Amino acid sequence: MTTQNNAPAPLRPPLSSLERGESNKEGSGIGLIQNPRFTLDKDVILSHSTRTALDECLARLRFHQTIYQQWNFSCVDPMGRTAILNFYGPPGTGKTLCAEALAGQLRMPFIALGIAELESKFMGETAKNIQAAFATAKETGALLFFDEADTLLGKRLSSVTQGVDNEVNAMRSTLLIELERFEGIVIFATNFARNYDEAFRSRIGYHVEFTLPDLAARQQLWNKFLVAEIPLSQARETLLEAVSDLSEGLAGREIRTCMRLALPKVLLEAEQEEITPQLGISHLRSAIEQVFASHQAIATHSGRTASEVSTAKKLLGIQ
Repeated sequence: MTTQNNAPAPLRPPLSSLERGESNKEGSGIGLIQNPRFTLDKDVILSHSTRTALDECLARLRFHQTIYQQWNFSCVDPMGRTAILNFYGPPGTGKTLCAEALAGQLRMPFIALGIAELESKFMGETAKNIQAAFATAKETGALLFFDEADTLLGKRLSSVTQGVDNEVNAMRSTLLIELERFEGIVIFATNFARNYDEAFRSRIGYHVEFTLPDLAARQQLWNKFLVAEIPLSQARETLLEAVSDLSEGLAGREIRTCMRLALPKVLLEAEQEEITPQLGISHLRSAIEQVFASHQAIATHSGRTASEVSTAKKLLGIQ
């Protein structure tokens, strides 16, 4: 929305009790309503293309009055108050963080849900949980975030053979209906968007790709995680250049993991050798190697039984 002179106006008023750090479970109790801890401008490092896509979405929300009222686009787009986004890309690239930061940027409460919060062992309850989540978001004006969306948005099953098949189809049909009715912001996140049902894909207004950080982004990430209070054994810029090169192929979350691994090494070494603790390239290189080694170990031991594969395919809607 905008003011009369088109200057951006806040999408929502202040968050009242949420701004004081409180959380609550209004409505159905499906999902904790959170006060966002982050904003896009202060807390998120993104590639240029990803940030551009998000800025375009934000512009549509900020200038809603101009687009839909002054320019009368509402006559052909009556669902203009609904914004549905899909964040897709490898694990650890910032999809969940960015969803919360987008809520923070818009000064909206934030509801995050995964399949674990929605699933029920009782027939029909999963669909009811989805309805309750949308009702809660409507009542509180919250941004609604669904993680692991590949499970929710998969192709509906054409061959129904047992109760669980009916439950999966009912869940997806209910989600379609709720998306049609909802006036607000919904974000889906997935590492595996290929098997989205076309009915969902066509309703998503913004498909935003999250990629592994390039060299410039890695430098920004390392600079953020190398906080000023950490003592360094060499010039900061030299260290940043070295670790940014060494960490090619790591996601932002993994770069933070490298720091978590490296800092205890510094203190343990200082204790054993009775020296002043200082973080150096040797500690960071060792941590980076550990993370890459975990990639290899997981790839080697990630086999699944035929039954597990069959169940996963059914949930994802893969025929």
